[in-house]
Amino acid sequence: MNEWQELVDGLIRELGGYWKPFEMLAALMEELGELADAMLGYEGVKGKATKDKLQEELGDVLFALICIANHYGIDAGKALRASVEKYQKRDSKSRCSKTR
Repeated sequence: MNEWQELVDGLIRELGGYWKPFEMLAALMEELGELADAMLGYEGVKGKATKDKLQEELGDVLFALICIANHYGIDAGKALRASVEKYQKRDSKSRCSKTR
């Protein structure tokens, strides 16, 4: 568990513990919707939003993801690192085939 996960874990325990997994998933989906609204507003597509609002909503999504990672005992940093490596390998293969 990394530093951010420990911080979130401490707060969640102070507040009474983690929600059930699908409740956390529902919270993540709600936060993603709010991030989408902020992005639409920031980009001028629908409504208005500031960069601060975008940052707030992105933070809320990260918080919800960390709660899920903590519940399942997954190190979020390791998970992200593995995803970055996966995309690096995949994208480097697609670039090599495009240049030939």
